[in-house]
Amino acid sequence: MFYNEAQRNNVMEKQMSRNSKSVSDACESWLKSCARNELERSTLKAYKSHAKIHIEPKIGDLLLTDLSRSQIRDFMHDLMDEGVSRAQVRKIMISLRSILSEAVEREWIDHNVGVDVKVKRQARALGDDKIIPTKDEIRTIIENAPASHKAMFVTAIFTGMRISELRGLTWSNIDFDAKIIRVNQRADEYCQIGAPKSRAGVRSIPMAPTVYKILASWKDQAPDSPLDLAFPNSVGKVQNYSNIYNRVFKPMLIDNGIVDGTGRSKFGIHALRHAAASLFIEQGWNPKKIQTLLGHASINMTMDVYGHLFENAEEDVTMFEKLESDLLAA
Repeated sequence: MFYNEAQRNNVMEKQMSRNSKSVSDACESWLKSCARNELERSTLKAYKSHAKIHIEPKIGDLLLTDLSRSQIRDFMHDLMDEGVSRAQVRKIMISLRSILSEAVEREWIDHNVGVDVKVKRQARALGDDKIIPTKDEIRTIIENAPASHKAMFVTAIFTGMRISELRGLTWSNIDFDAKIIRVNQRADEYCQIGAPKSRAGVRSIPMAPTVYKILASWKDQAPDSPLDLAFPNSVGKVQNYSNIYNRVFKPMLIDNGIVDGTGRSKFGIHALRHAAASLFIEQGWNPKKIQTLLGHASINMTMDVYGHLFENAEEDVTMFEKLESDLLAA
């Protein structure tokens, strides 16, 4: 291909511009793209934190064209060495890969070198933020939850719904005739109603008899809500998550002795979702059904978090005994 002088100059300018782009430039472009795509404020806040607090201070000055897989791996390991949780490192790395994808889209680099650098999952580990309440603790919560939030907590325990989904639940989505709860929206940390976290979040969950009974009773007691909310605050608006946790849930745990070794509340509200998942698994429901009920985007997510709960040593032994018997009997 032949170029005239003007074309050659243009190609050279583009190449010089391309060679001068840094990771910080890609971060800035990515954050602007996220804003243009009108992502939720909480999501934008998290992405900005990943870029400004973790990525740019460490590797922001590196040129994109010089960035190597080894440097990205070193960045990931540095985060872990500094005490950043494995779950948070995983989120930061997802953001970094998206940032580099933005650079590829803008033709600043030819290949996303971050694609093959991922945080390895720890086998058989839920982590401190994924404590599963015991059955005694679940029963204690059901029996002693304050009247103002008992229906919410009981529904969480028996459905596995996220607290954001419960905060955004409307009476019109509770079908007492069919005995199901339809999940099609949630409330974010700013108390704004929006779509679920993913398409898989849109689902229908059957009501256990206890849930049906307590919701039917709560409907006559709940504050009036112009938004038709099932669990509104005292003036009918979306409840603030921190208020639920700090003013209701945490004191309830402490008052009932559900605490850790330091006397602090043993777990957060999300643990009620883990409790539901463990109960589903104990009933022998298959992983795909549980994925659907929990609204997980993939079966991998369900198995990553709860896979170890499906394991049954005695059942495994029986399976192998049957395998041997069927083979040798042939």
